[in-house]
Amino acid sequence: DAGTWRWSCDTGGMAQAAHRNRLADETSPYLLQHAHNPVDWYPWGAEALDRARELDRPIFLSIGYAACHWCHVMERESFMDEEIAKFMNENFVCIKVDREERPDIDELYMAAVQAMTGSGGWPLNVFLTPSLEPFFGGTYFPPADRHGLPSFTRVLEAIHDAYATRRDEVAASAAGVTAHLRNQLEIVPGTVDPQRAQLDAAVARIAAGFDPTHGGFGPAPKFPAPMTLEFLLRAWRRSGDAATLHMVTRTLDAMADGGIWDHLGGGFARYATDARWLVPHFEKMLYDNALLAHAYLEAFRATRQDRYARTARETLDFMLAQLRTDEGGFASALDADSEGEEGRFYAWTDAELRSALDGFASEEIDAVAAGWGVTAAGNWEAGRNVLHRPPGVPFDDVLRERARTALLRARAARVRPGRDDKQLAAWNGMALRALAHGAVVLGERRYADAARELVGFVERRLLRDGDRLWRTARDGRAHTPGFGEDYLHLADGLLASHAALGDAAHLDLARRLVERAAADLWDDEAGVFAETGPEHEASIARVRSLVDGAVPSTNSVAADVLQRLALLTGDAELDRRARRILRSVAPALDRQPTMFGRMLAAADRSLDPPIDAVVAASRTDDPAAAALRAALAAPYLPNLVLASVGDGDPTARWPIFEGKVARDGAATAYVCRGYACEAPTTDPAAATAQVEALSRAGS
Repeated sequence: DAGTWRWSCDTGGMAQAAHRNRLADETSPYLLQHAHNPVDWYPWGAEALDRARELDRPIFLSIGYAACHWCHVMERESFMDEEIAKFMNENFVCIKVDREERPDIDELYMAAVQAMTGSGGWPLNVFLTPSLEPFFGGTYFPPADRHGLPSFTRVLEAIHDAYATRRDEVAASAAGVTAHLRNQLEIVPGTVDPQRAQLDAAVARIAAGFDPTHGGFGPAPKFPAPMTLEFLLRAWRRSGDAATLHMVTRTLDAMADGGIWDHLGGGFARYATDARWLVPHFEKMLYDNALLAHAYLEAFRATRQDRYARTARETLDFMLAQLRTDEGGFASALDADSEGEEGRFYAWTDAELRSALDGFASEEIDAVAAGWGVTAAGNWEAGRNVLHRPPGVPFDDVLRERARTALLRARAARVRPGRDDKQLAAWNGMALRALAHGAVVLGERRYADAARELVGFVERRLLRDGDRLWRTARDGRAHTPGFGEDYLHLADGLLASHAALGDAAHLDLARRLVERAAADLWDDEAGVFAETGPEHEASIARVRSLVDGAVPSTNSVAADVLQRLALLTGDAELDRRARRILRSVAPALDRQPTMFGRMLAAADRSLDPPIDAVVAASRTDDPAAAALRAALAAPYLPNLVLASVGDGDPTARWPIFEGKVARDGAATAYVCRGYACEAPTTDPAAATAQVEALSRAGS
């Protein structure tokens, strides 16, 4: 089901001929979708902000992303409307932002809209003063009043009137929202370290929200929670509590059986709209699939159940087939829509399925329909079916594979959803982490090769000046200085790729990126990393990401990465900063655990003596060294830091590698806990046994 996707601005040939705004020079597929709107859009930048001040006009800031269904709807209904666009152009300075390119702007003004309305989402539409202070906002506005929502035209007219005739009220409102926002985003330095009892309490609170029938946490809509699931796996390893493990396995099983999983092409959709994981919101994001692939790999290591390895493998294969770009990086997303309809590419009527299985015996067709839950009535809109695995229905593996091949062939003739092919540093860091972990856990050469190619892409396209990053790259153009999440997620991926592949250059680059982030982005007063630094323009408040959303927060990743790098480099300052981050969130860890899944994992690491395994070899690409790395990674010991050293490596003088050499020229493993090491071994089975012994000891 692989192929090539390119975004097109489906706004009609006449409109494209008549209009071309400033977004036509951008690289973001989302911005390019709006490049032929009659709205006089500006990208975020000095030109737009200066224009607003010069004209003394309010700013209309609209934030979205390429795979956003309701963003497409609002564009068709309002931003392509000539009369609405004329009013916008005459009375506002209109700015379009891709939230994925500018997470700092998105997080800041999302917090403002949530403060003003109590909710948020995309498209995010905010009205600002020329000094960037927000005074009104919302999400989707329809073209006419409906369902209690005011029309977009009525909103525009009311805002224009207020700004023209009641400027003092607007200024007071903007000042109040801005003051609230700054107070809300302020970080109070912590004073108390996380405690083991808090982690136990966090498990209990997570369990209170667990859905024992369908898996997952809370009611519909159901979102994957890979960070929470990985924390629960850690908790189960310590406690041995079957109920804790059941929360993980029930959720992973339900997602892999549900419609959120693409049973033909692989890969997970963004979330399920129902409690049963049946009907997804069909967009597929790189970060979801990278994070879930890693979670399934960890479940495989913990349980040795083959279905988790299979799901992880098929997720990684989906990423390689459908998201990898010609440059070796990974595209951001596949759209939910095709031909103007959400899910059209993925859903099947009973007749379509049976037609695609032409040549199968009638009883085989019936078995396929039953095995994937397809009925004449359908389980979704207009008699269509979302493929899923109904409980208790047998489905022969050989028949399923034959049917999958046939349906993929039929699906390939459909119009594909668009692909957002911009390559984001942070999201590619998550992809690198998943691919590298897949390479060492599953022993798959293609994942190792893809990880190496991805590091090469980062070095060619995203890295500059040796230790600085660009946020985004597309069509050979890279731009926008990297944010905190870019530095920390890429460092996380590089540590994983070093663990899997043994390449010292990956380890050294991780160190350089973390040192640059510490120099430019560390807020010593708050004791956390900020998202923006000296390369970014000033804003009304500085964003510091602590809470996990769809992806792990910058500081939760940092708390984990810094501990691992401190062990590897011997740099106590890195460990000190990691512990300052953990102190900043310690009071909330057990009260709001689903917001801190990765941070809880970092706290778990901080409460143990350090555990490491070093593979020393004359060449780190020695097959014997690779065999030792695979043996060391096989047992489920998530706090183990795996590293390699070879003759002449630039990292060979780091304290952790001191005295660790290939004995008699043979690749040798050194397993250590709390700086006390087991006997060196060249035997992969002995290396596995040493790690398993540490795992049984509860480390």
